[in-house]
Order: sequence, then C-alpha cells, then structure tokens
Amino acid sequence: MKKSLSEIYNQINCFKITTDSREVKPGYVFIALKGEKFDGNEFANKAISMGAEYVIIDNPKFQSEKSILVDNTLKFLQKFAAHHRQQLKVKIIGITGTNGKTTTKELFYTILASKYKVIATEGNLNNHIGVPLTLLRMDKNTEFGIVEMGANHPKEIEELCKIADPDFGLITNVGYAHLEGFGDFDTLVRTKIALYKYISKKDGVIFVNSSDALLMEESQNIKRISYGEKGEYTQGEIKQAVPYLVYSIKTLKGDIYIKTNLIGEYNFDNVLAASCMGLYFGVNELDIKNRIEAYIPSNNRSQLIKTQNNTIILDAYNANLSSMNAAILNFDKIKSSHKVVILGEMKELGKISLDAHKEIVAKVMAGRYDSIFLVGDNFIPYIEFADNIRCFQTTEALIQYLKKEPIIASFIFIKGSRTNRLERLVDFL
Repeated sequence: MKKSLSEIYNQINCFKITTDSREVKPGYVFIALKGEKFDGNEFANKAISMGAEYVIIDNPKFQSEKSILVDNTLKFLQKFAAHHRQQLKVKIIGITGTNGKTTTKELFYTILASKYKVIATEGNLNNHIGVPLTLLRMDKNTEFGIVEMGANHPKEIEELCKIADPDFGLITNVGYAHLEGFGDFDTLVRTKIALYKYISKKDGVIFVNSSDALLMEESQNIKRISYGEKGEYTQGEIKQAVPYLVYSIKTLKGDIYIKTNLIGEYNFDNVLAASCMGLYFGVNELDIKNRIEAYIPSNNRSQLIKTQNNTIILDAYNANLSSMNAAILNFDKIKSSHKVVILGEMKELGKISLDAHKEIVAKVMAGRYDSIFLVGDNFIPYIEFADNIRCFQTTEALIQYLKKEPIIASFIFIKGSRTNRLERLVDFL
C-alpha cells in the first residue's frame, strides 16, 4: 500500500535529496527521475549500494526494502518540495526574465547573505527540476530563499510559482527569446507576467524597473517597489561603462559610487535591481557596495579575460536578439585600435530567427571591426560580401582556422547561444 505525501515526508525529510545517482552518499535519498535517454529507476539499486537511506521509484520492478513506490517520481519531487516549502518560515523571492536573471540572482544573493541566512538557486537550475531541488536545500534556519525561474514554454512560470510559492518577485525584462517554444511574443509575456499575478493574489511585493514601460504597465495595482534612473524607491545612474560598469545609488546619506567587475552598461539594470532589493530588506548601503564590488562574474558571463595575445570579453553563456543587440552596442563604445567580433548563432527564436540573424549581421557590419567571425548555419543566408567577414558552420571549424591564422593584439568580443560553446575559443586566442 502506497504511503501519503505527509507520511513519506515525515520518513525522509531529515535526509539530503538528490536526483543524480552519482552524488549519492550515506544519508541521502535518491529520487529516480526519467529523461529522454535514461530511466533513473534503473539506478535505484546502485544508489542503495552507495549508501542511500531510501530510493523513490515509480517502477515496481525495482522495489526493495529501501524503496518507496510513487505514481510519478517527477510529480512527487515537485509536490514534496512544495510541501517542504510550506513547513518553513522562509521568505521566497522569485526571479525570472529574458536576460540578466542569473546575474541578478547572484548579485542579490551576495548582498542578502551579508545579513541573513540565504539559500539561492545554484547556477541556472531554474526549471521544473531545479526549482524543487533549490527548495529542498532550505531548512528551518533559512531566512530567505532566492529562486530563479526559467521558462521556454507557456505556463511554466505559473507552474513553478505553485511549487515555490514566492512572497516577492522580480521580472528583469521580457525580450525575444525561446519563441520556438512560446510561439509568439504575447504568449511569452503572459508566461512571465504569471509571477506578478501569483504574488498579487498573495498580496505580496514585486520589484519593477521604472524604465521598463511594459513591466510598469503590467504591475499596476500591485504592491511594487520601483528602481531605475527615476525609480521611486531606489534611484541609480551609470557613471562609467567601459571597461567596467560604475554606477551610483542615491541614499539618505548621499550618493554611493559602486565600481563593479561587470562589463557593459546592460548590466546596470541587474546591479540596480539587486541593490534595490538589498535596501528593501534592510542591508546597509556600505555592505551593498562592498559585496557588489567584490563580486567576480563567472560561468562565461560578462567576463574580461586577458590572454598572452589578446583581451577578450567572453559572454558565451547564452544569446537572444535583445541581449545580442545590447552587447554589440556596448562593444561598439569601447575604444581600441584593433577590434574583433565573434558571434555564435541564436537558438530557439522560431519564426523570427531568419530576420533576427539578418539584423545582427547588419549591425556588426555597420561597426568598425578588423574582423567578424560568425558561427552557425543561421548566419549563412544573410552574409553580404565583405572582406572582413568569415562564417563557419561550427565552433570547431573556427578553431581550426585560428590555429592557422592566429589573432594577435586585438580586443575580442565573443557571444553566442550555449549550444555553440564559444568559450572553447579562448584557448586559441
């Protein structure tokens, strides 16, 4: 006879949860999820042999003394995490958006952790599996939880809200991304705005960029805290964008200048959002300044890298039309005698993909660059004749070219979608 969710929770909530059998150690519970190319049930016995206290399975074929049989392991993980979240007094801040949500989350985490016990999404584990696992890392000592929420299909944010039950929310922006999954821009907007609607029903608070007309319109009649150059709660101003972003925030004690290690003025919205939320939750202004100034970007996001031969801006974690435009605009403003652009194709843009790549090609051709390298089939149809443009189907093909034709003494900008894996180029630059 199958146990209820409450019974299972009482039985296993004192153990660490994992969905990766390779991570299992004594004192762990392994939840056997299924994927397109694997069935976690098949690793249940291995997990037990590695010391798992229990394994959660949905295939009776793999039952044992340490197994707990449920109808569906993924749905169990989500319901279990939602139940766990309700047992805690933690305040949850949900963060979503097309661009900047991971950087904003990391910045906000480092600020908030200066005063509170905080758990935040690790990396970009922001989907229907990552959100539950983030919640399950929280315990009775956790005061705040920062939950990043990603989406590439309709209603995903709504479903993640049902699991995480956020009290506060931030949508960084809404741009053209994942349109292949959403179908159209309006559906994308409605999916993201679900965070506002959920928090509104809870009578919670949202943080809104006052410069974003769409988000300001959608957040009317909701308790909101605005930030931006004309924000009602937090006002900020860009003081320098090259090479690193420097900005100021107005406080009752006067303006505070913050020197970041982030590249580009497009990161201004991210740092100001994090600053605003930090101020709202009572973090001291100087602590905010110190924490942001100590933050070093990683994971191929807005990194400035100096090799033996060149200086590189590496922003190769992801790309869509809005983020690509903003990054190219920023690189255009950087003064250097020799500039090179390397762009990887943008994925999941659906119907606008052809026009989007044409737009980006036109934009880089209008710039003053010694060389332009484009990677991916999506760029090929729109390349007009120009001596300084070369296109490669794959990153590997570009690597082979660079081995024969090295780039020397240049300032290089690299950006593309994750599937391009353009960070591999750094070793050859």
